[in-house]
Amino acid sequence: MIEINNLSQRKIDKLFIKSVANNVLKAEGISKKNIEISIGIVSPEEIKKLNSKYRNKNKPTDVLSFGKIGDDLLEIVICLEEVEKNGEVFDEELKRVVIHGVLHLIGYDHEKSKKEALEMFAKQDKYFQN
Repeated sequence: MIEINNLSQRKIDKLFIKSVANNVLKAEGISKKNIEISIGIVSPEEIKKLNSKYRNKNKPTDVLSFGKIGDDLLEIVICLEEVEKNGEVFDEELKRVVIHGVLHLIGYDHEKSKKEALEMFAKQDKYFQN
């Protein structure tokens, strides 16, 4: 189950976000039956606080992920204002960050090594094209 909590003032297409997340899970061979993912849409101020607290980076970011498949709590936090800064087509950039967040929940980590970064971004590009 994927639950979306929009804490921003902006309207979002929840079905689009759920569809993107579900497509990645399916492609990775992960059953959605026993998984609960919370996706929070937050302000730049809120994501900056989270980024500072959990990553020691005192700036807003577009997406953060918490937990790994198998954990009780899986959460993706997205800041739409930061997503807008990534490119010209908002829906494409939103799709990219949702894919990125789900890949982190699955266990991919582009900050561990160059090899893992190449693997994660190759998958991200592949799923973005679908």
